[in-house]
Amino acid sequence: MRRFDGEALVVATHNAGKLEEIADLLLPYGVGLTSNADHGLPEPDETETTFVGNARIKAHAAAKATGLPALADDSGIEIDGLGGAPGVYTADWAETPDGRDFNMAMERTWARLETVVAPYPRTARFCCTLVLAWPDGHDEEFAGVMPGEIVWPMRGDQGHGYDPIFQPEGYSVTFGEMDRWEKNKISHRADAFRKLVAGCFA
Repeated sequence: MRRFDGEALVVATHNAGKLEEIADLLLPYGVGLTSNADHGLPEPDETETTFVGNARIKAHAAAKATGLPALADDSGIEIDGLGGAPGVYTADWAETPDGRDFNMAMERTWARLETVVAPYPRTARFCCTLVLAWPDGHDEEFAGVMPGEIVWPMRGDQGHGYDPIFQPEGYSVTFGEMDRWEKNKISHRADAFRKLVAGCFA
């Protein structure tokens, strides 16, 4: 396991909310963070069929372009009643000609579960894989999971994506009803980050 011993890290994203979340998690380690947007980097095509494959594409592209270590994540939701779909295509299910519409995606997801008469509880899990890549081509990967179930109707207006229909295991509220910072402590990304910190920073 390679330790991170630099002072600067590129987060391979254009998502300001994700950058803020990662900055909060890495605050104790005094690392200066920038994003793809800060460096004017495009989003590379995510051509892999696994979370780790797509995270690796993004991390290595940013590390190569900037000459700095880069951190990328790929995440999504796997629903057992749909054979693990949408998985790596989670965001794709929300695509429309006018941008992403996750309300439509959640309605589509529930309709599919009804069509196949998926049994209850409709178990699912949010998955996140982090890849930390160095300019020399080395990388380390860390996977995190938050199990739960799909519920209906949508509940809550916090979070993003499929959060209003995902109720995490051990809780009576959805991610969409949960305070953002509380969610960040238990989420799939937090699980992956704990492993990243233990392996490369602590």
